[in-house]
Amino acid sequence: MDAVGLIQIDSVNVLVRSQEMPLFSRLGNHPRTLIPDATDAGELFEYWCHEASHLPVSMYPLLQWRMEEARKGSMWPGLQRIAKSKPQLVKEIRDRIYNDGPLVAGDVRTRKGPKGSWWDWDDGKAILEYLFWTGEITARRRGNDFARVYHAPSDVLPPEILNAPIPTETEARKQLLLLAARSMGVATASDLIDYHRQKGAIARPLLKELVSTGELEQVTVSGWRDIAYMIPGTKQPRDIHVRALVSPFDSLVWCRPRIERVFDFHYRIEIYVPAQKRMYGYYVLPFVLGDKIVARVDLKADRHNSCLLVQGAFSEAGVDHAYVARELLLELQEMATWLGLANIQIGDNGDLVTRLARLHRNS
Repeated sequence: MDAVGLIQIDSVNVLVRSQEMPLFSRLGNHPRTLIPDATDAGELFEYWCHEASHLPVSMYPLLQWRMEEARKGSMWPGLQRIAKSKPQLVKEIRDRIYNDGPLVAGDVRTRKGPKGSWWDWDDGKAILEYLFWTGEITARRRGNDFARVYHAPSDVLPPEILNAPIPTETEARKQLLLLAARSMGVATASDLIDYHRQKGAIARPLLKELVSTGELEQVTVSGWRDIAYMIPGTKQPRDIHVRALVSPFDSLVWCRPRIERVFDFHYRIEIYVPAQKRMYGYYVLPFVLGDKIVARVDLKADRHNSCLLVQGAFSEAGVDHAYVARELLLELQEMATWLGLANIQIGDNGDLVTRLARLHRNS
């Protein structure tokens, strides 16, 4: 977490829950309980940051301004409307959590009929989300599940965090920009602003202040149109030894213009694209090798048959196909072990699959 600062949470589970992948990308095979264990130990909490995110508890004071904005109405209008129309239900649910302990959405269900669309929350769930957004309650996940368990903040956050001084909104926003700069190394203003989903009109003047105080340094990067920023003294590593499959929800690829600028890699997630219109597949992960993105791989976990399905594998222009296929197979084998899948099945989509299948048969 020191390197990336936060981990985005998402419901997509075609391969593995997206919040698990950033750890595998950086650590390889590891115990899949790391995030739940860190949460149980009071090291992580969840809040809206770059979408829903696992965050180090040290960031809790830095997000108080966002909770205050939510209390003033900066949230999904439907949540605010339900909370305002049913203040007694808001109080009852909040009091239940504070007095009786954690709840899940099913504990406060108010709907009598069947559920409608995916986000068709009933009033009880909507009020839980309202209280979560305003910071009156917080949440944990059940293991690596997507379902939230709602808690009083004192059940989740250490006393020293709850009692820590709350910075002003301006100071908190500056600290978030500095955290983004540490995570990204070198970045444009837009990159830094997007990292914690700040507002450009507010954040851009703060970048100038951080430069004037020497906390950030302005630099130019060859081929970049915009001025970039970095923490003074940031050093470029002499060698980069990386082999990683990266989730579509990884901080490395959040900002699509940035990865085009840094890696010359055009990337769009195609989950919501009709199958016949997809270029690469449903759940496509960039494959990083050294300091380049060299391929993209369409993956799925067939848990029933204990098989990692490689539905497609596509090289980027100018790469050594033999080298990329060898390294990719090693990464896929490690991933299958990590996920507890006994087999790997190579499909027939993409220019790397034939070589990949041959290597797999001979391994």
